[in-house]
Formats: sequence, structure tokens, C-alpha cells
Amino acid sequence: MTIHPTAIIDKSAKIAPGVEIGPNAVIGQDVEILSGVKIGAGATIEFAKIGENTKIAPYASIGGEPQDLGYKGEKTGVIIGKNCWIREFATVNRASGEGNNTILGDKCMIMAYAHVAHNCVLGNEVIMANAATIGGHTHVGYGAWLGGMSVYHQNVRIGDLAIISGASATRLDILPYSKSEGAPALAMGVNAIGLRRRGIDKDSINAIHQAIRILKSPKYNTTQAIEVIQNEIEKNEYVDKMIEFIKTSKRGVCIKSNKEFYRQEEDCE
Repeated sequence: MTIHPTAIIDKSAKIAPGVEIGPNAVIGQDVEILSGVKIGAGATIEFAKIGENTKIAPYASIGGEPQDLGYKGEKTGVIIGKNCWIREFATVNRASGEGNNTILGDKCMIMAYAHVAHNCVLGNEVIMANAATIGGHTHVGYGAWLGGMSVYHQNVRIGDLAIISGASATRLDILPYSKSEGAPALAMGVNAIGLRRRGIDKDSINAIHQAIRILKSPKYNTTQAIEVIQNEIEKNEYVDKMIEFIKTSKRGVCIKSNKEFYRQEEDCE
């Protein structure tokens, strides 16, 4: 264990062997730091559990109070998985609501100035590029990539292995396995490169591509498109997950713009 003499460590903190804590770092109340963690200069951590071999860069802030007017000081926290990398000036706020946690899975990378709000849940291997911002209660699926300066409304769901371009924004859910862009961030196609890198077979990628084309077709509304997909595309686990994601969405899924909808209506006349 290597702790710089200028670091401030609360007496309640639990620090495993093999942890490195840099100068002027502040380790506050109810912190548990597991082995192999490296914490940079000036970082602040409180009410958090940090998994093995995670790196916290200088001046990152983990476990600060949620930016939620309903928060009344109840005991909540942050749980960060193994082998994550939280970069400079990134913020991960603790949850709101007694006993709740903001959760990051394993192997996540939160780049500089990115913000993870209260009660968010990130799956494994999520990447948030510089200054990406997710509002409270957002759920981010496995392997999703959020582009720099992109913005997500609270309670949004971002599907597994979705990729969203920088400077995009959405108040609706993002379709799994898709590549999306714009404000609103519309599904533009399949995240083929990301899927190949994860070892997903070519036939499945083609099936996802066909499904997204049907969902975006001006011939169908979403309900009709799902029926066509189920009738015309051979059964596939990834397509099934996409359909289930759409059916369980509470906010709606960002597939077509209003302009596209109105063009569809005109085409039907």
C-alpha cells in the first residue's frame, strides 16, 4: 500500500493491500477500496466501493451528493466494478433514496469531464467519451459507447452495444446494437464494427440490420414493423432482445424523427 502523506483518509475507510493513493486525494466516509486500485492526486471519494484494479485519475469526484432536490441526506452510495478507468474531472454521484446505489460494471471507461448522475446503472465495458452526460436513473447496457458531449435525459435506457455519436442528445431510449446520431439521436443503422469486435456472427449482424431497416421503413409504424420482423426474419436471439427492448420501453425508442413520420403520413395519402 502506498499512501501519499498529504492524502486525507477518513477513519471509516477500508483500504486493501496494494492500493496507491496520490497527493491531496480525499478518501471520505464509508469508502471501501479493494486491491490494486490507483487513485490520482486531488481525487475525492466518499460513500463508495471501488473494485479491484480500477484507476481513478486526478481530480475525479466519486460519491458526491446527488444533484436531486428530493435528496434529504439519506444513506446511499456508489459501487464501481473491477478494472474501470475514471478519468480527470469525471463525476459519479451517489444515489438518491435510502439504501440505493449508483452502479458501474466492470471494465467501464468514464473519460474526462463525463458525468454519471444519481441512481444510474452501467453494464460492463461501457465507454463514456469526454463530457458525455447521463441524467439520473439512466440504464446503460453492456458495451455501449456514448460519444463525447452527448446528453441523455433522466430515466433513459441505452441498449447493449449501441454506439451514439458525439454531441447527440435524447429523451428517448436508444435501440440495442444500433448506431445513432443527432438531436434527437435517431437509429441510423447497425453497429456492425462493435458487434464484430464482440464476436457476434455475421448472420446475426445481418438479421439485426434487416430488423432496423424494417423498423425505420416508412411503410410501417413500430407495432406493424415488429410483426413484419417476426414473420420475415428467421428467429435470432439479438433480434428478439431488440423487440423485447422496444416492447418494455416506457419512454419510447428513438427510431424515426417526427419529420419522417409526417412524410410517412403524406406518402400514405
